[in-house]
Amino acid sequence: MNTFLAKVVTVFKDQTLRKRIIFTIGALVVFRLLATIPIPSVDAKNLATLMNSSQFFGFLNIFSGGGLSNLSIVMLGVGPFITASIIIQLMTMIFPKWKALMHDEGEAGRLKLSQYSRLIAPFLAIVQGIGFVILLQSQNVLPHFSTFTMIVNVAIITAGSMLLMWIGELISEFGIGNGVSLIIFAGIISRLPMDAVRAYQTAISQGTSAIPAYILTLAVAVVVIAGVVYITEAERTVPVTYAKQVRGNKVYGGASTYIPLRLNQSGVIPIIFAMSILLIPQLITKPLSQVSNVIVAHWSSVVFAFFNDQWVHGILYFILVVAFTYFYTAVTFDPVMMAENLQRSGAFIPGVRPGDHTRDYIGMIVTRITLVGALFLGAIAVLPLIIQGFNSGDQSLAIGGTALLIVVSVAIDFLKKIDAQVSMREY
Repeated sequence: MNTFLAKVVTVFKDQTLRKRIIFTIGALVVFRLLATIPIPSVDAKNLATLMNSSQFFGFLNIFSGGGLSNLSIVMLGVGPFITASIIIQLMTMIFPKWKALMHDEGEAGRLKLSQYSRLIAPFLAIVQGIGFVILLQSQNVLPHFSTFTMIVNVAIITAGSMLLMWIGELISEFGIGNGVSLIIFAGIISRLPMDAVRAYQTAISQGTSAIPAYILTLAVAVVVIAGVVYITEAERTVPVTYAKQVRGNKVYGGASTYIPLRLNQSGVIPIIFAMSILLIPQLITKPLSQVSNVIVAHWSSVVFAFFNDQWVHGILYFILVVAFTYFYTAVTFDPVMMAENLQRSGAFIPGVRPGDHTRDYIGMIVTRITLVGALFLGAIAVLPLIIQGFNSGDQSLAIGGTALLIVVSVAIDFLKKIDAQVSMREY
């Protein structure tokens, strides 16, 4: 307890750290102010009905950081930038030159890839903006605009998304934590009071029959929070010994240490990636189901119904979360580079030969521990969908599980970043 209080005092006493925290809070406040500015001609009543009755739009609202709930100018959120980042990271897996750019050029290579994501994001924002407007027009939330008004609205939506992307990058550079994750975090947190009131009203209207389901939901929330904290902090230690070196009359090296390998090295990124992939087919097929062409409308309706089915959605969600956990770990963690670095520094893992054997050994450990983390993330991602089935299809429970997972993961990451800043200043 004393250590915690000492760190809190350090945070408020250190001018640089205090400025970073204030900048982060200020940027998030600006984001929430932008999220209250709606685009013109919104039918608020139809929008509220649509948001409360559709799981699809509920997930979209989470992904937009809460900006979709009132069709604000930042209704796309950071979705286009995240989608662009997914595309770029997929390219690093396909093209060796792009992979070399990430691993061989270090920070400079990663900055180049980030710049590519920024260049792709506006085009994706335009496509998503057009899709959103057409989709909302089909639900009578927006009127049918003229061509000029459509262009203006799409331009506003695209500019809002790019502004939000810029704010996120400013937070990452001048604040604390990952700016994109914190924006989604702030959007979810801002909805908690309203969601709590809605859940209370629903429980009152349903009477005592709904109490077991809500108690179960609360219990699952506690288990998810504890599980996320445990998995995030869990690590597998790999012992490392440095070879002794004789220089003159002195002996260097011979020390023993370890390499900490986390069970879940990808954090909340697989959840965000999986959500974005699942939303794309529904975002495309929903407006196409309203077109005059009978064949296109029929098959679009079939595809939309398929992806909107609770069981299909849950199975695909689980598979994508597990797959993206492995994918993101493969992109960010390179056993070959680690084995080479150990060999250059004269270090070795006891009982394992340097070089290829070390690479294979580390790769085997990472594959095994990632399986545990991936299955855990996938399980807690779909668990609320199962609870939803026992509560007569209450959409807020399915949405709340994913939101809770993101909130806890981002909060842990944010606190760890603050702790790292405090430790650095203490030394």
